[in-house]
Amino acid sequence: MQIKDILYEIDAKQIFVPAFQREYVWRRDDAKSLIDSLIRGYPTGTMLTWKTSNPPELKRHKYDEAQGDVKLILDGQQRITTLYMLIRGEIPPYYEKPEIEHDVRGLYVNVHDLSLSYYQQVQMRDDPYWIEITDIFTKKIRESTLFRKLRAQGIELGIEAEDRITDNFHKIERILDQEFPEQIVPGSATIRDAIDIFYKVNASGITLTDAELALAQISGYWPQARETFKKKLAQLNASGVILKLDFVVYALLGCLYHASQSKDLQRLHDASNSEKIRQVWKALSDNILDYVTNFLRDRAYVDHTDEINSIYALIPIIVFFYDNQGRIIPEDQLKRIVKWFYYSQIRSRYVGQMQQKLHSDLQKIQESPRPFEELLAVIAEEERDLKIVPSEFVGRRITHPLFGLMRWYFKSLDAKCFTTGVSIRGYKIGKKYQLEYDHIFPSARLRDAGYTRENRLKHSLAQELTNRVILTQVANRRKSACSAKEYLTEVRERSPEMLEKQSIPLDEYLWKIDHYESFLQARRELLTKQLNRFLEEITAPEEEVAGAMTLAELVANGESEELEFKSSLRWDYQKGGTNKTLETVVAKTVAAFANSDGGTLLVGISDDGTPRGLENDYASLSGDKDKFERHLRGIISSQYGNTFAASNIKVSFPVIDDVEICQTDVTRLKKPLWTVVRDKYGQTQKKFYIRSGNSSQELTGDDLTDYIRQRF
Repeated sequence: MQIKDILYEIDAKQIFVPAFQREYVWRRDDAKSLIDSLIRGYPTGTMLTWKTSNPPELKRHKYDEAQGDVKLILDGQQRITTLYMLIRGEIPPYYEKPEIEHDVRGLYVNVHDLSLSYYQQVQMRDDPYWIEITDIFTKKIRESTLFRKLRAQGIELGIEAEDRITDNFHKIERILDQEFPEQIVPGSATIRDAIDIFYKVNASGITLTDAELALAQISGYWPQARETFKKKLAQLNASGVILKLDFVVYALLGCLYHASQSKDLQRLHDASNSEKIRQVWKALSDNILDYVTNFLRDRAYVDHTDEINSIYALIPIIVFFYDNQGRIIPEDQLKRIVKWFYYSQIRSRYVGQMQQKLHSDLQKIQESPRPFEELLAVIAEEERDLKIVPSEFVGRRITHPLFGLMRWYFKSLDAKCFTTGVSIRGYKIGKKYQLEYDHIFPSARLRDAGYTRENRLKHSLAQELTNRVILTQVANRRKSACSAKEYLTEVRERSPEMLEKQSIPLDEYLWKIDHYESFLQARRELLTKQLNRFLEEITAPEEEVAGAMTLAELVANGESEELEFKSSLRWDYQKGGTNKTLETVVAKTVAAFANSDGGTLLVGISDDGTPRGLENDYASLSGDKDKFERHLRGIISSQYGNTFAASNIKVSFPVIDDVEICQTDVTRLKKPLWTVVRDKYGQTQKKFYIRSGNSSQELTGDDLTDYIRQRF
């Protein structure tokens, strides 16, 4: 079937999408790759349709028997939707705007060389060869239009150039004539047959998760299910509970089949489950989900799902309360639920083999009179012993689950921000009062004292979670890099209770930089005693081994306040060409490190830590690492001056996993470093960047004034 015919039949209301299909989730890279393949004449997949006069509920269309047979897209709707949006320039009639997760319209093609990209102002503003591809399909711009425009600008093309551009226009237009292979499920198939085929086709690939396939099955006999679930999730989202549709499916599975020996999601396929599914959802939506949210807030001090290490630990709790609707649950049982929840987090119960562990745990929820006691025993047996010792804190960062436990413990004491006195419990209104996790002993002072990456143990100690307190953002900015002794003394003079409620040792001897490791040890022991009393029993990991921290270990730890990854210096992997805007991003990162506590920029490493190397950057510069370094230093020198580039920047080219990357170490600067950027009108502005967590952040207004006054 030709692509133009598919689009025509969609417009003529002859092709539809069943309600059980998911939303449009393709991204711009997917859309660009599809068009590139079509221009090149590469295979682009097939379309599976079902021709029927008895369709299930359709997206945004009410079927009328007078229509006779209609086609439903069972597989291929992401590709077809992409083509419709790029060719027609509109959202297809079977979708509404909120169902389009990523709007892929606005793709541009360079008719000189057929390269594709989404709009880049610097690259395209003065280049007439870049044309929005939809304008070509809709005949808004033809090759003759372009030639007249060029001649009006005094540009005369030769015959060869005009022929090449004409051929390229025709290559794009011929996409409409390309065949999109179609497989048709016969009209004799039932709705059940169609959904079963949909399941089998998608289950053979990696496009949909098991939960998404199960949701499609549920939607086959309950067409409004997806929108019904999303409406409730939006309500929860507004209150800080961020859940996804697959979580809903597992909750339904848990409540319906937690005692079943089968783990086959296809059991939801049978329409005989329709009434039961609706009953379960009504209980979850009207009561259970809200109750569990409030239960965790009131008893476990969980204010936001961002604090939860493994969200699927909520499923056994949801199932338990579902099973016990209308019953009075003893207080000791409620406490055990909270205790088990904490241990499920710090022992990462559902990080691996989630479905198998859930199935086993949900059986105990149904079968045992005291299920959470048994589930605690399972964690002790299968994960780790329930005992905490001071060595477990050694070298652990705030990403470790123990920091989450510390935070919940501090909340249980109604701990407050040291500077503002604002409670760390509950929602905070206003950006300045959002919570941050600040170093007690500032990183810069620790580095000056020898806690650097040259010794992996000392470096890990500088970032240890026991060197952190929970403050509001405004307090963190005001604190700046003042010494621990100065800061803690000031807090104690105002309210020693504030220190006690965040487990700070009160011995002033420990607050000096020379006694930093003694401070850590004292706080570990204090936290061990308090958390054991708060929870009961945890165990210790293997001890860290001192030695130089390798580059591989740095990358494995991920981005941080001191470490940033960039895939390239100037090569745009999305559009497949040079993008000088990326150079400005690198410069901003360098400035942010210099204005903060220094740090390391690794170019040639993707965001997820995968080494990509520098070959594309080398090719874009027609050189090697020497030319790359000269170009990088030139960027930095032009922005911040030769002195800074020579004195505060160290460039090297290490190899990781047999791939050469660029390592740029930036030292802390003693005066503000401003970055000059251009706005969309070409006007220059000076901006000031610092490191905030694992990203670079611009400071403005009072925040900027306060930071510069205190930092420099």
